[in-house]
Order: sequence, then C-alpha cells, then structure tokens
Amino acid sequence: MKPTRARYGVVGLAIALAVLSYVQRVAISQAAGPITHDLRLSKSQMGLVFGAFGLSYAIFELPMGLLGDRLGVRRVLLQIVLGWSAFTALTGVAWSAASLWVFRFLFGAGEAGCFPNLTRMLSGWLPPRERVTAQATMWACTRWGGAATPPLAMAAIALFGWRWAFAAFASLGLVWCAIFLFWFKDDPAEHPGVNAEELRLLEPARRLTTLQPGRERWMALLLTPQVLLLILQYFCFSFVWYFYITWLPTYLREARGQTPARAAALSVLPLLFGGFGSLISGLAPARLPRRAIAFFGFLGSAILLFAFSRIRAVLPAMLCMGLASFCSDLTMPISWDACVEIGGPYTATVAAAMNMLGNLAGFIAPVAGGLILQRTRGDWSPLLESMMGAAVSASLGWLYLDPQSAARDRGGNPDILHSKARSEGASP
Repeated sequence: MKPTRARYGVVGLAIALAVLSYVQRVAISQAAGPITHDLRLSKSQMGLVFGAFGLSYAIFELPMGLLGDRLGVRRVLLQIVLGWSAFTALTGVAWSAASLWVFRFLFGAGEAGCFPNLTRMLSGWLPPRERVTAQATMWACTRWGGAATPPLAMAAIALFGWRWAFAAFASLGLVWCAIFLFWFKDDPAEHPGVNAEELRLLEPARRLTTLQPGRERWMALLLTPQVLLLILQYFCFSFVWYFYITWLPTYLREARGQTPARAAALSVLPLLFGGFGSLISGLAPARLPRRAIAFFGFLGSAILLFAFSRIRAVLPAMLCMGLASFCSDLTMPISWDACVEIGGPYTATVAAAMNMLGNLAGFIAPVAGGLILQRTRGDWSPLLESMMGAAVSASLGWLYLDPQSAARDRGGNPDILHSKARSEGASP
C-alpha cells in the first residue's frame, strides 16, 4: 500500500496563509503616500504606525505560541486569522494617526501566532526529510507574495482607493478560514484522507511534537544559551529585513529620485531575490553544513549592503540590495527548522520566542528610522550603516549556534531528528 498524500494539503494551507499574511502586512508600505497625505502624518508618525505592527507582534508572539502548543494549531489559527482579517479591514476606516496606530497594533496582535503555529503544524504533519524543504518553499512563497504586493497594492489603491483596498485584502483571510475549518485536523490520525501507511510515515513527527513526562519546562528551555543565540540572530536579521517592507519605497522616492510607480517596481527586488535564497537553502544537499550557510549568508548580506550604499546608479544598486536579501534569506529555513530541533514538543513556543525578538526589531527598526531621518533632515546613511552592523552581528551568532548539538544536550533524539533524514538523502 502506498502512503496517501494528505500531508501535502497541509503544506498548501501553510503556504497560502504565509503568503496572505505577508501580502496584508506589506501593503501598508505602498499605501504610505496616500495615507500620509490624507491623514496629514509626519515622518515620525508614519514610523510609529509602521512600528505598531512589530510591537504588538512581539508582545503577543509568545502567548500565541504557547496557546498553539497547549490548545492545538486548528483552534488557535482559525481565531487569529479571523481577528487579523477584521483589523486589516478596519485599517481602511482610520481617521487619525492614533486610530491608524491602534488598528495596526491590533492587526499585529492577530498575526503574532501565524508562523510559530505554522511551524508546529508542519513539524507534526511532515517526516523529517520533508520538513526543511517545506519550510524553504513556504518562506520562498512568502517573499514572492510580498514581492508581488507592491504593484498589486498600487493597482488596488488606484482602483478602489487605499481605504477599500484594505477591505479587499481582508476578504482573502475569510476564504482561507473556510477552507481550513473544513479540511485541517491537528492529529493526522483523525484526518479521513490519511491511510495507515502515511500515518506510519508521520509517526516520528507525531512523537516529536508530543509532550512527554519529564521534559523540561518551556521557561527553562527558553533561557538556554542556544535558544538565546537563536533569537538574537533573528532579531538582527529582522532589523535589516523590515527596511525592505517599510522605508524602502520612501527611500527610493526621496534619496534616489524615483517616481512612486518605479519605486514600487524596484521595491520588489529584495523580496523576489530573498525567495530564491530561502528555496535554494532548503534544497541544498545534506552534506553542506547549515551553520556555515547561515554564517556566510549574513556576512555576504553585510558586504552587499555596504556595496549598495556606494553605488550611485539606481538599478545596479537595487540589484545589489536584492543579492543582500538573497544572502540573508539563505538562513530562513535554517532558523525555523532549528526551532523544531531545539524545541521538540515546545516547537511553537521556541518559534514564538524567536519571532518575538524578530518583530521587536520590526518595531525598533522603522521607528528608529523615522527618528533618524527627522533628526538628520533626511540623511539615510546612518540607517543603512546600522543595517550593515546588524548583519555582521547575526553572522557572528552562527559561530556558536548549533541546533543539533542543543537537541542532543537537552535529551532530544537525534536519530529521529537527523539520522533518518540523512539516511534517506535529505536535508537535516
């Protein structure tokens, strides 16, 4: 009997939601111009609005991850997607800086549990040999979804106006919820489309995400050096990445003299290239050490950002920034799979802690950017230099970060996590 392929439906649901979440969060960067004009916002006020998402995302990340581990992915994801879709729509009725900030803050609270719970969903529904590839594919698709958002958002804003454009994006979340409610089960054994052979294939994954007596408590796990290094390198990664989805279109218009339409087109490049970085990393042969890929990825990103700041021609400079994003996104599937290796039954909690620090950077980076620009009267150099420093710091973290060793030290089962994957010729 051949195993059924219900698990690939789970991968499809995860990719669809990941793309949707990025489309909805990236759209505001393209709407920044008309929003600033209509609501009469200053640079620092718009920076605070950009940062509201990252702040709430960081605050609610850990509670949402814990809920996913305790209550199950199905229940938690359904509620949070309904919530963030509502606040996406409400963004379009904002009448002041304060109301816009509140709506974006609540939107971020809704999205906070998305990727930790998707990581847990994939870790419970996929055998080790398929897990990294699925993570890589998911992150590649999110980047490409984000890359498609600038022209998509510009078209929606031109067609409906920025207020109704947010309502249109929100409706997509309702469609996803209807499909997810009908199809998904937390336990593969409860799904009617899973036969005995596929269930046997998924047994190691089900054991990995099941809490066993005698395991350490989640708080003790989060305070281990490996988890702390994991979340700090992700903070540095996100500090750079949030520039691409917040200030980049404004930078291209003001510092590089581009029209809004051309700025939107050029803003696609970092996310487009980043998607290829994630995909290539996930498909890399198992013999390539993941730590080395992450170290050189971040180091290459820092060097390319430095080159970007020195290149005057716009298109070559943006290609350089795109390659910087490619290099840093090589680390994405590696970081998220490390949450499974270190976290085990606390996968969503470790992933939430990592993403919490990442989105704290999502608050700090755009707010700091707005303050720097206001105080330097539009000088972008200090902001770009801080991004280079963050990329170098992230690369140094991977000199000491070793998820596989951490899994062994905390009593994990490397045979389940790695040896099976290697024997079947897949990435660890």
